[in-house]
Amino acid sequence: MNQRVRWHEFPDAAAVAAETVQRILTAADAAIAARGRFHLVLAGGSTPLQAYGQLVDCRADWARWHIYLGDERCLPADHPERNSRMIEEAWLQHAPVPAEQIAWIPAELGAEPAAAAYRERLRDARPFDLVLLGMGEDGHTASLFPGQAHDSDAPVVAVHDAPKPPPQRVSLNYPTLSDTRALLLLITGASKHAALQRWQAGAALPVAKLECAAGLDVLLDAAALTG
Repeated sequence: MNQRVRWHEFPDAAAVAAETVQRILTAADAAIAARGRFHLVLAGGSTPLQAYGQLVDCRADWARWHIYLGDERCLPADHPERNSRMIEEAWLQHAPVPAEQIAWIPAELGAEPAAAAYRERLRDARPFDLVLLGMGEDGHTASLFPGQAHDSDAPVVAVHDAPKPPPQRVSLNYPTLSDTRALLLLITGASKHAALQRWQAGAALPVAKLECAAGLDVLLDAAALTG
């Protein structure tokens, strides 16, 4: 893949989160000015959650925001380890984004039914304006893991054997995550250093399959970069 990647280094995860907030707000302003709405795909994880918490105190045209998820765990809707639950507690229960414009993945239904339902929900959502993603210690992104193959024509996939618990998940597929005007990847912590080195050396990790016509912006902290 001949993908343009822009690397941006920051001293720590807090600085990555702060930069993420500014990039989200800038993308929102641009999308609303151009098209009257902002379509944002969210990631789980500690650094994105820091950014979401900071958005609580920001001023924005929330009524024009449309929120989607990159992946979700197949757990009860109120389970504390659901991405939706964590994001609601950190941000969205404090911000007036209209509830009908927040599209959670109904993963409590099970992987296959939830993937089918979310495919319908995304029918008119693309292209997204901004997709946020992270990278795991094994190079996975969203719930797309090494060694797993998915039908490239499926915009949303059911994951049945994730190597991290829970094994049942739902994830946007690579082409869907890549169908965006901007893609922002957050990588923080020394535990990500080995996978980052492998990616930069050309390993065929899931994160390496991401594409974006405008290129990928990767926000790194010093720990991820140096180990």
